[in-house]
Amino acid sequence: LDLVQTAVSFLAATRACQSEDQWPHALDVLALMQKASLVPSQIVWNAAISACEKIGQWQPALHLLRLMPSVDVVPDIITYNAAIGACGKGLRWQQALSLMSALQRSTLIPNTITHAAAISACERCGEWRQAIVVVATMLKAGMVPSVIAYNAAISACEKGEQWQQALALLQVLQK
Repeated sequence: LDLVQTAVSFLAATRACQSEDQWPHALDVLALMQKASLVPSQIVWNAAISACEKIGQWQPALHLLRLMPSVDVVPDIITYNAAIGACGKGLRWQQALSLMSALQRSTLIPNTITHAAAISACERCGEWRQAIVVVATMLKAGMVPSVIAYNAAISACEKGEQWQQALALLQVLQK
């Protein structure tokens, strides 16, 4: 196989590891690529982080995110979204919001997926105040939160027994 075919095969193998409980194999693929003197592309790194995200393996996801610059691979919005999602599924809302803050300090611009992932992280932990702050941040930036983002924020309010806040969000959603 030539170099391009080999790189495509490694990417396919990494993506195949995105099914449940296969995330360690995605990390193995990265190691195999480096052993074969191939530099994993941003897409391969993102696939590995997404594999971790699928089942909330936030620690390996953050480890990979931190490693990327050391191998001259620049994280993109997809990288951050997957890492924020991993933190959320791993019940680490503080890390999710910290990543969002880091993203806002970079040249990358958080999108609706970024915000929804952060809101979902807060929702999973019942952090209704933080979920509302993220919704407000979106609105202030001129973004329109998705129904998924609103539902997560409303659910966070429900978990925090904040029915007034939940109703206020519902009213904003209906406008």
